[in-house]
Formats: sequence, C-alpha cells, structure tokens
Amino acid sequence: MRRAYGYTRRMSDIIATQTLPHFTADIPGISGVIKRYDEDFVVEELPRYEACGQGTHTYFCIEKHGLSTHAAIGILSKALGKRERDFGYAGLKDAHGLTRQMISIEHVAPSIIAALELRRIKVLSTSQHTNKIKLGHLRGNHFIIRIRDVKPHAIENTRLIMEVLQRRGMVNYFGPQRFGVRGDNAAIGRAVLLDHYDEAIALLLGRTARVDSGAAREARDLFDAGDLEASAKAWEHGFRDNARVCRILAESDRNTHKAWRAVNHSMRKLYFSALQSELFNQVIASRIHSIDKLVDGDVAWKHKNGACFGVEDATVEQPRCDAFEISPTGPLFGKKMKEPTGTTATIEESILAGANLRRDQINSPEGKKLDGGRRPLRVPLTDVSLEEGQDHHGPYLQVSFTLPPGSYATVVTREICKHG
Repeated sequence: MRRAYGYTRRMSDIIATQTLPHFTADIPGISGVIKRYDEDFVVEELPRYEACGQGTHTYFCIEKHGLSTHAAIGILSKALGKRERDFGYAGLKDAHGLTRQMISIEHVAPSIIAALELRRIKVLSTSQHTNKIKLGHLRGNHFIIRIRDVKPHAIENTRLIMEVLQRRGMVNYFGPQRFGVRGDNAAIGRAVLLDHYDEAIALLLGRTARVDSGAAREARDLFDAGDLEASAKAWEHGFRDNARVCRILAESDRNTHKAWRAVNHSMRKLYFSALQSELFNQVIASRIHSIDKLVDGDVAWKHKNGACFGVEDATVEQPRCDAFEISPTGPLFGKKMKEPTGTTATIEESILAGANLRRDQINSPEGKKLDGGRRPLRVPLTDVSLEEGQDHHGPYLQVSFTLPPGSYATVVTREICKHG
C-alpha cells in the first residue's frame, strides 16, 4: 500500500545500537536475557549529598516496581494533591526494573509521606532539606542485574570483559532508551532540521513497526491510509500529543509544518537530543579502539569536575589519561559546544556531513536550537562484582557495578551479552 506521506523508511535514518561496534569484540559474549522480571534489574541512585535533616523540603527515598519516574511522580501527585512539577528528582529511570531513588516535595510533612500506601511504590525513608532536588543532583547509579539463559561458563568471559572495562573504561554510548521504543526519535529530529516536515510527521504518526500494538498500531495504520480523523480518535489517552497533532494536521489542510509546531516543546527537544546522541554514538564507533587514547586537537574531559580543555600535545597529556583523570570527548553538536581541531575535528565534521547536516541547520531557529556540549568517550566502571545464583525463576548470572550519571547499564550488558 502506498504511504500517505514522505518516502519509504530508511533503516540508515534510524539508530540501531546492534550495529555499533563492541569495545570488547575479541571476547565472546554470553548471550542471555535481561529485565525478564522487575527484580532482575535493580537501580539505586547514589545522591550527591545527604539531606541535612531540616528545612521545608521533604526528601523521601522510594522503591518502585515497573514504573518510570514520570509515572511514579504522577501517582504521587494524585496521592498528595500536588502538581507534578512540584516534585524534585535527580534522574529519570526506566519503567522496566526495580528502582530506588530520592524524591523531594515542599511543605508536606515527612509523616504524611511515610504513611503512603501505594501500588508499586514503597517509601523507604524520609528526611528534610533546604532545597528541591534538581536533575543531575546525584553522583552515580549502582546496578544489580541478573542475566538469565546464559551460555555455559558465562562467568569466566564476563570476568574478562569487566576487567577490560575497568582498566580501559566503559564505552560511553547512549543506550537504546535514548531513541524511543520505535528507535526513530533521532530520525524525527533530523527530518525537522532538514525541513522535511512531511517525513517527521509520517514517523511520528504513521509507519507502523513491529513494536507497535493495540490502539497505537491501529492509529498508525489509519494515518498511513490517509484517514486523519479516524487516526486522531484511535490514539489512546497516553498518546494525547499524537492525537492533537493529527487533529491539527486534518484542520490545517495537511500542513505538516503547522502540525509539527503543535508537538509538545519537551518532546521536540527530546527528538533533537536523540539526534545529538546518535551522532555522538557514531563518533565513538569511529574511535572505538582508542577511546582511552588522546590525539592532538582533542577536547579532553576532566572526570573530577566535568571541565573540558583543548589538547595541544597528546603525548604530554596521555599519562593523565592512563590514570583515568581525563578522557577524550565526542560532540553533542550545538552552539555552545567546544570545538576540537586537527584529526578530531575532521572526524566529527565527517559524521555531521554523513547525516547531510550543516552547522547552520543544527543552530537553526523555531525552537530547534541545541546548546550542545562535550561528552567523554569513556567513563569509569567501579564497584564490580559477579556471582552465579538461582531463585524460583531459575539460574542466573548476577553482575553489579556503579556508573556515573548519564551513562547506561544496558551498554555494559550489551558488551557482556553480545547478541549480535
């Protein structure tokens, strides 16, 4: 059937983490499955500071099962009669797993918080502090992951892989969560930067994929068939943004530019951030064998404080890199990004050109401006432990480790499992 909008979906436009090279490619993976059960994937936030014990903000640690941070905040807001934006949190956590993280709310007594009885949310502790928790107010995350259905002798290969990642650093790819369930968030952002609004809307509302099901699949099929009114009605409550965009598209005589402007601002920002992340991943892929080696012209990252500086003489700075004080960085393209020189600049420009993008498009108007920045190509992997065990679900290999904020445990398990 002919598509209603744009051109045929190209897989080259969509991030596919399976195609990214492994850092430990010479060590066989163990296969296996993660996140089969919520208790198989445990995340515990490590706060940047402890609550002081006094103040108008109540800090409370929650343990949530099978809920994203946004979903948990929604439940808490209804239970306490507060607006969702009144709650503070340091990081966003995936729905799949068991997560312990700190939440804050002002002018609610700790006793009221402690008395909450909510499905899939348990309050573990309460305290008080003088300010709201903000995004980034954490020093890292500790993970306890059970991998099931692994190959024989999995612990030996896993130990070898983790030893490499501890010694040389964990490759700092953005994980698949960054690109959405359908994997096309970056493609949507790229289409808008290229002024291909027909394509962006087609990806947003149509192009039925294998992961689509239920009402969402029906809505996308209707859009692809050109029935905008029926598609708008088919979207479920959780896809109100999609339904609104579809209605505006119908009311505006299929003006895809106007429809795009109806997309929620935070979602538009998410699509552009996904594009930044995809380009960053491609830079890492091009330097996969040397993420712990500096070259002249690099922008180096100081792990102590996140500051960056230009590398004029790599031979002088490499000992600090060997000591894991600093690391080479990759681009988060945008107007405030610190520019490299030499070979590094050539690599990064080639990645941008390969996406058919120019700097003026990255810094274009209409809310599409990206501040940009630098991100280390590797990060430290600490507190590593391995053990084999068995529970009522069967045998497993348990892997525990700590990562800095913004790094993905699924990238570590990808190195371990190597599903291909």
